[in-house]
Amino acid sequence: MRAWQVDRRRRTRHLIELGGLIVKAGLVELTGDDRATIFGALLWMADKLKSDQADQARVLLAAKGKQAFEADPATHKGRDQTAPAARR
Repeated sequence: MRAWQVDRRRRTRHLIELGGLIVKAGLVELTGDDRATIFGALLWMADKLKSDQADQARVLLAAKGKQAFEADPATHKGRDQTAPAARR
């Protein structure tokens, strides 16, 4: 397989995993699959992470995500869920 194909598959898998997090968080159901609302929520989070409250927001969001991963047997596999797939 050519290098560009491997890179493309890696990127596709990464994007699918990120989309899965949106579904797992319940945002699709909570918003009625309204992509503008989901995108707005992501932009709001990005603004928080760019603000003077970035460190506090990052700690809070990471703790909340880690807690949710650990509470879900389907995702809790004893590994660091915050690491991107490429580094696992």
